[in-house]
Order: sequence, then structure tokens, then C-alpha cells
Amino acid sequence: MEKRHEILFNQLETYRSYVLDVVSTITREEAEIVPKGFNNNIRWNLGHMYLDQFDWIRAITKDNSNVPEHFRAWFGFGTSPADFTDETPTLEELKGLLKEQPSRIREVYGDKLEVEFAPTEMGMHTIEQVLIRTIFHEGMHLQAILDIKKCIGSK
Repeated sequence: MEKRHEILFNQLETYRSYVLDVVSTITREEAEIVPKGFNNNIRWNLGHMYLDQFDWIRAITKDNSNVPEHFRAWFGFGTSPADFTDETPTLEELKGLLKEQPSRIREVYGDKLEVEFAPTEMGMHTIEQVLIRTIFHEGMHLQAILDIKKCIGSK
């Protein structure tokens, strides 16, 4: 694997570890709170991070096998915790999915990072470009989680 690809995967894994560390002390009850001024809760943000990464990979590869059933209905763009059902993954289940996602992406797509696909509406046409975008996106949702934690007084 090229050095820059190794760096990209190291960043993906490091940032994901940081996200998981930030939510490691969140209780199930805290993960459900939608503070005033917010549209979503911590659980939604975690599910959205997971979905977003695979959805952008799917956008160029057309591989739909990575996204569990109903994830788009619960965590897709424009959804909210009001869309949750009894089957929506719990906080702990989401943490488990998020923990294994970087190694799964490395395993399945690690040798395809520079393969050119038809471009997305943002002009991305490689998985490498998608991962750069999704790491940025994850940082935005990490900030939302940090803001929610502050609002609810969680450490």
C-alpha cells in the first residue's frame, strides 16, 4: 500500500478512535437527549457518521452491501430521532459498528483507493477522495456531539 494511503487509513482510524473516546462515557439516556436548538441527538450523529461513509462509497462504487437495512430511514440526510423505531441500533451497537468500520473499509477497498469511477455530484471519482470528504464530515458531527455534551452537562 502506498505511503499516502497508509496515512489516510491511519487518519481514519485515529479520528474514529477519538470519536469513540468522546462518547465512551455517554449514557444511553444522554445519547437520546436533543437539546434546545439542535435537531438531533448523539445517537443519531453516530449512526449518521457510519451511514455517510458507506453511502459516499456506494455513490461511486454502486456497492450497497455495506449499509444495514433501514439505516437510511433512521440516519440519512433529513432524518431525525423521531424516525427511530424499536429496531434502531442502540448506542452500544453503533459504537461497535463505528469501531469496526475503518478496518472493514481498509479490507474491502484498501487496494481500490485510486480506481476511477463515474464522478459524484461533488466531482469525487475515487474512494480516496471520498474518504477525505467523509473524514471532514465526521469532524463536523464530532463537533455537534461535543456541543450536545456541553449542553447536557456530560463530561
